[in-house]
Amino acid sequence: MRRYTLRQLDTFLAVARELSVSRAADKLHVTQPAVSMQMRQLEEAVGLPLIEPLGRGIRLTEAGVDLHQYALAALAELRQLDDAMAQRRGLRKGRVELAIVSTAKYFVPMLLVLFRKKFPDVEVALQIHNRENIMRLLANNEIDLVIMGLTPPTLDCEATAFATNPMAVVSAPSHPLSRRRGAPLTILADYEFVVRESGSGTRQLMERTFAEHGFAPPIAMEMPSNETIKQAVMAGMGLSFLSLRTIRHELAAGHLVQLDLAGMPVVRHWHVTHLRTKRLSPAAQVFKQFLLDEAGALVNLWA
Repeated sequence: MRRYTLRQLDTFLAVARELSVSRAADKLHVTQPAVSMQMRQLEEAVGLPLIEPLGRGIRLTEAGVDLHQYALAALAELRQLDDAMAQRRGLRKGRVELAIVSTAKYFVPMLLVLFRKKFPDVEVALQIHNRENIMRLLANNEIDLVIMGLTPPTLDCEATAFATNPMAVVSAPSHPLSRRRGAPLTILADYEFVVRESGSGTRQLMERTFAEHGFAPPIAMEMPSNETIKQAVMAGMGLSFLSLRTIRHELAAGHLVQLDLAGMPVVRHWHVTHLRTKRLSPAAQVFKQFLLDEAGALVNLWA
């Protein structure tokens, strides 16, 4: 049986994820020649090329695609082994791989600061992604816990609510609807919206809420981040449907206005999510319990 080292597989997965040797080196905090050496040794062990040039970048060969699937599964099993042994030792320390959707970045850093004060021996490695990438990480068992709003219906996950997530329509202070009170939701039907990309949790909830009232407002522009959307709304490009957790400071400063509409805000929840088959390490269990016990009140105070 051929021998592949964990370092080689970790390096290969980083290259496969970034499709760039230099970016993989940055992610792994090593030099580019070190990544190239690990890739060369792995290809020699496999006996096949794993990557090939594509324009100015690279892509996986057919052998690389096969190895990628097996490497993901192998390292996921090894993480499960580490977690099982940690459970037997009863350790409340270790590393938690945490991924969050981008909307959660407005309050998660505060939670991490407080968590570290209580559990200094637990290291939390944070990744921030859009919903599509979060789903991929979950499906590949590359992550311990996820903080997200809408839970994935296509995966067998355990999702537990820990904080509220009120959603509302916002405008610039100069917008004509900013002075209306108790207006019906259908008044929005002819006003343009600035929205997140198709498939985002916020976009899905907005479309479902408006469809329940029989309309779909015109879209002025799609934007990939809440920060860009906020700037566009403040500039008068259109309305937007956003989590109130993301716009606390803009509302307080008067740069944005929450429209007074019947049935708003729509209150959903933030969930801590993981695969149902996932064996959580003691460190991951401690972090999950911290969210369930304390995060709701903290989020209300902070955002």
